[in-house]
Formats: sequence, C-alpha cells, structure tokens
Amino acid sequence: MDNIYLIMVVVLFALAISDLVVGVSNDAVNFLNSAIGSKAASFKVIMIVAAVGILVGATTSSGMMEVARKGIFNPNLFAFSDIMYIFLAVMLTDVLLLDLFNTFGMPTSTTVSIVFELLGAAIALAIIKVSNDPSTSLSEYINTAKALAIISGILLSVIVAFSVGAIVQYITRLIFSFNYQNRLKYIGAVWGGVAITAITYFILIKGAKGASFMTSDTKEWINNNALIIIGVSFVAWTVLLQIFRALFKLDILKFTVLVGTFALAMAFAGNDLVNFIGVPLAGLESYGFFKAAGNVDPTTFKMSALAGKVATDTYLLVIAGIIMVITLWTSKKAKAVVKTSLDLSRQQEGDERFGSSFFARSIVRSSINASNSINTIIPKPISNFISKQFDSTKYEEQRIALGKDAPAFDMIRATVNLVVASILIAMATSYKLPLSTTYVTFMVAMGTSLTDGAWGRESAVYRVTGVLSVIGGWFFTAFSAFTVAFIIANIINLGGVFAIFALIVVAGYIMYRTHLISKKSTAKTTEVSEFEIEEIDGPIEADKILDTCKTTVTTSLNKILNIYVKTFKDFENEDRKELREKKKKVNNSNKKIKKVKDNIYQTVKKLQDNEIDSSLYYVQVIDYLRETAHAITFIVTPLYNHIDNNHSVFSEEQFKDLNELTESIKDLLKRAINIINNDDYEDLNDFTEAIQLKIEDLREMRKKQLKRIRKEKSGTKNSMLYLNILHETQNMILHVNNLVKSQRDLVNYKK
Repeated sequence: MDNIYLIMVVVLFALAISDLVVGVSNDAVNFLNSAIGSKAASFKVIMIVAAVGILVGATTSSGMMEVARKGIFNPNLFAFSDIMYIFLAVMLTDVLLLDLFNTFGMPTSTTVSIVFELLGAAIALAIIKVSNDPSTSLSEYINTAKALAIISGILLSVIVAFSVGAIVQYITRLIFSFNYQNRLKYIGAVWGGVAITAITYFILIKGAKGASFMTSDTKEWINNNALIIIGVSFVAWTVLLQIFRALFKLDILKFTVLVGTFALAMAFAGNDLVNFIGVPLAGLESYGFFKAAGNVDPTTFKMSALAGKVATDTYLLVIAGIIMVITLWTSKKAKAVVKTSLDLSRQQEGDERFGSSFFARSIVRSSINASNSINTIIPKPISNFISKQFDSTKYEEQRIALGKDAPAFDMIRATVNLVVASILIAMATSYKLPLSTTYVTFMVAMGTSLTDGAWGRESAVYRVTGVLSVIGGWFFTAFSAFTVAFIIANIINLGGVFAIFALIVVAGYIMYRTHLISKKSTAKTTEVSEFEIEEIDGPIEADKILDTCKTTVTTSLNKILNIYVKTFKDFENEDRKELREKKKKVNNSNKKIKKVKDNIYQTVKKLQDNEIDSSLYYVQVIDYLRETAHAITFIVTPLYNHIDNNHSVFSEEQFKDLNELTESIKDLLKRAINIINNDDYEDLNDFTEAIQLKIEDLREMRKKQLKRIRKEKSGTKNSMLYLNILHETQNMILHVNNLVKSQRDLVNYKK
C-alpha cells in the first residue's frame, strides 16, 4: 500500500515539471512585456537578464510553501490519504488549466489557480468527512478567510493597478512628452533615480526578504529603516546615473527597463514558485511524515505535522530555476501570451486580435462623451499645452521609419510599467495583502497604454473587449480551478488507484490536443504572414506591390480552384466530414484575404510618393480577390448545410450538368492563374470572351432547372441550392475576370 503513495509522490513531481513549464509560459508576460514592447535591448539580452533574475529568485526562495500546506485548509483534520488525493487533484487541474489558457495566448494568474484548486479539492474531501461525521462542520476544515482575501485582492488589484498606472503615466507624459530625448539630458538622472530606487526597494521587500541567507534581524532592519533606504538609494542612483551618462553615454531608460525586468523576474521566481512546486513538496513532506510514523493506517493518520514551518532544500529550488529558464527560452506559448499583452498595449493601429462587444462599445461611447464634457471646462491654454505634450506625430514618424524594428511603445511607458508594478506589489507585500503579479503588471500596462492614446477611436473598442476578455478569463480561472479540482478529487476518492492512472492518461491526451491546437495556430499565422506587406521595412516600391499581388492572387486562386472542384465530388458522395473540412479551408482562406485587405491602409502609407498610383490597382485586385473568396464561401457553406440537414442530393441529370460545369470552370481558373503567373495579358480578350460564353451556358443551365421545377422533378430545397450554385459560380468567374484585368493594369502601370 505504501508503494501506491510513493508512486503518487513521483507523479506529483512529474506534474510539477510540467506545471513549471506551463506556469513560466503564462507568467513570462509579467516581466518580459515592458522590455520586449519597448525594445530596450535585443531579445537575447532581455532573455539573459530575465533568466538571471529567475535563477536568483528561485535560489533565494525558502519559506514560501505554507499556502500549499496550511493556507487554505487545516491539515490536522485530514488523513494522509486525504491530503495526497487533494494534492494530486490540484496538480492535475493546474497543469490542464494553465496549458489551456497558454494555448490560446491568454494570461491568467497562477496564484489564483493554485488557491482555488486547493479550495475546491479540500472542500470535496471535507464534504465527505462532514457527511460521515455530522458533528463536524465544513468551516472547521477550510480556511475561508484566505479565499475571501484572495478574491478581494483580485478586485482591488485590477482597479488600483489600472487607475494608478493611468495616472502616473499621465503625469510622466506631461513632464517628458513623446519627444523626451532633450529633456532626459536635464532630468533623466533624477527620473532614473526615482525609478531604480522604487525597483531596488521592490527587490528588497518582495524578492530578497524571502532569501535563506537573510536573518530575521536583517529583515526587521529593512522594514524599520525603509525611508532611509529609499532616501540613500535615490541619491546614490541619481549621482551614479548622471556620472555614467556623462562618462560612458549610458542610456538611462534602457538601463532602468533592464533592472526592472530583472527585479520582476526575480520576484516571480522567488514568490510564485510556490504555485508550481509548493504542492509536490508538501506531498513529499507528507509522505516523509507518514513513513516516519511507522506502521500506521494512511486513512486515519492525521497530518498535524504539516502545520509547522519547513524550509525547502536549496537543490530543489535550483533545479526548479533551471527548468524555468529553459522554458523561458524555448516556449512558443510564452511568446503567445506576451503577444496578447503587447497587442492590447501597442501604440500603433494594426490587426486587432479581439472583436467588438456591446459592453466595450458602451464604455468607449461613455468615455468619449465624458472626455468631450471635460474638454469644454478646461481653459484653452491648458488644453493646448496638454495636447502638445501628448502629440505623438513625430514619434509616429520615427516609428514608421523604423519599420519592423519599431517598438510597440516607447521606453518612458516601459519604465512607468515596471516602476508602478514594482511599487504596488512591494506595498501590498509589506502590508501582507494577497496580490497577483499577473493582475498588477497586466492592468498597469493597460492603464499606461490608455493614457498614451494607444486606445484611439480606431482601436479602442477592440482593446477594451480584449482587456475585458482577459479579466473575464481571470475570474473564469477561479471558477474553473475550483470546479475541476472538486470533481477530480471526488473521482480519485471514489476510484482510487485506477481513477488516478485514468486521469493521468486523460490529462496527457488533453495536453497533447492543446499542443496540436497551438501548432495549427502557429502554422496559420505563418501562412497569413507571407502575404503581409506591412512587415516590410521602409518605403514600398511598386515592384514589391506587384510581387505580393502575384503571390497572393495565384496562391488564393489555386486554393479556390481545388476547393471548387472537390466540393461537388464530396457533395455527390454525401461525405459530410470532407465537406466540413472544405468549409474550414474556405473560412481560413477568407480570413487570410480579409487580413490582406485590412492591411491596405498600412501598405498605402508606406508607398513612395511617386508610386502612389499603383495603390489604386492594388486595392482593386484585393477587392476582387475578396469577392471571389466570398463567392466560393456561398457555394461551399450551403452545400455543407444541405448535407448536414440530411436533405437529398441532386439528381443524376443535375450532377451530369454540374460535372461539365466544374471542368469548364477548372479550365478558366487555370487560364487566369497562368496569365497572372506569366504576366502575359495578350490572351486576356479571349479569356474575357470565354467568361461571357460560360455565362451564357449558366443561363441555359438555369432554364433547364426551371423546367425541372415546372415538371416537379426537383424539390424546393434542391432547386434553391442548385440555382444558388449557378448564381455564385457566375459571380465568381466575373470577379476573377475583373481581378485579372486589375492585375494587368498594375503590371502595365509598372511597365
């Protein structure tokens, strides 16, 4: 029987490794967002700084594991077997939830996850105990005050972090404006001194105070002399920065951002490490206490020993730190989570990841009305001064000139992000308030981006929807963590060993599936990006427009041709699965072409002045390509719906006519592709005549179908579908004809 619990400990540590991987993928956004977004240094340098911070934080973390042992439940009332079931349910739930969120690039809180998983699993076992012993109550087993404190921390941190971030950024921008280089010469050292002093204090309070080498006297001295530390640190840093700037041309903002990145990475590893390895370590300690007790019954042996404080072995923390560093360098999901945060805070417009929502539209509309009302009250001179400080015209010109190397936002905002997040987290820690680093860093970034006007009227509704989606995801995390852990704990308690192995297999399969989703998502992004002209640095020439048009059009037409031909075969065979796949392919093609069309604005902005006329033909080509994609969509989707609703397919006579039509359309599309590929438009008149002849054929096919209807040889659904196919086929070839003509005009213009 003891071997079963030993296996459970091994499983807990195996899950801990997986949890470390998915946890770093989720929390990397906390300390990478500002440095990567502002491009304070090369990606390699940023990652090295973050990696060193993680290693230092991990190795100096010692007494942060109490939450797993006694923070949520009272271990003295649970038996050893109960504790192991709780811990296993928590780790299985944690790995699954974090991996799922990371797959879709949504940042969430590992702190909230672990707390509500412990709460859910503990309540599941506590309910069983209360039902067996009615003299006890649920409140005896559960530390409800801790859970309520975490919920309060969520609400408070979201509101405070966003508000403080927005206000501090507003004041900072009034001081520096977007054109801050000249002002840095005079007040850069003072600003850097304030920023790094806040970060230094943050390192002492939030990071190093948990280090094993710091005695209780040292920690008490730090707390009692906080003002002295802050004052001396400010003077020292200000003087040092001024000296290094004068002698070595030190970039104060870059240095500040990198120091802040190190601090947050250190705090993450030192404090959030409990979220990943706290439960397995508690499980190992529980097993140690159980073995030390001798030959005792695991179902009755109470775990009172867990209530004590136990220091964690340094070698385990070092191993955890190494795993976290490796994950940081290799995780694609970490980059996806960082991308979500950057997309919502970037200064420029672009492809918006999130759509619009009623709530977001209402918030934006109310904000615009409130802003207009305030502007009527503010005196004109003050309003003009504020407008000048927030004028980003020159900054935008510099950003456009940088092209692909342009940062998502400038380093003034990056330093504010880091400083405000550091101060808020340090203050909350000093007052022993529960607080999530994910919530604070994300909401500060959103507040500063709002102040900077990154949420302009072109993008505000999408950014607000994105932020609301992330915040909703945080609360969904709490609900999901509690519910899933509750269910899994009950399953383990009822099914024992068999349930444990079954759940491990299921968890592995789900993680494998989410990995496939992540790979497919990456592949789709890669496919789309090959058509994106706005990724090109600097001004665009007409040649580049022409080459991109040719690639986009021929690739898309080949896909449309392939789908059109095969769809009717699948329909004839009543193959619902294949039709569903065709429908997915059509939707994906539509999204890619839509993205190309949405990026027309960015493309035209980058055209050289003497090439501006080429944009007219480029816009026409993309418009006709989009209409062609719409036509194939309105063919495939009704065919799939027809089969999905179990309606009868066409008659042999109808299929015979359709097969002949398919072959002729196939020839026309191939001719169009060859004309564009070879830039040979001498045959265009013949091609246009062939299109007109095919339209006549389609007219005859309609007449035949109308005769079938009169003779009642075809039902209503059947007839409407058939006529729709003929109509959309006609639309498709007309748009293809116009597309080829527009491509010809673009080629002739360049010649």
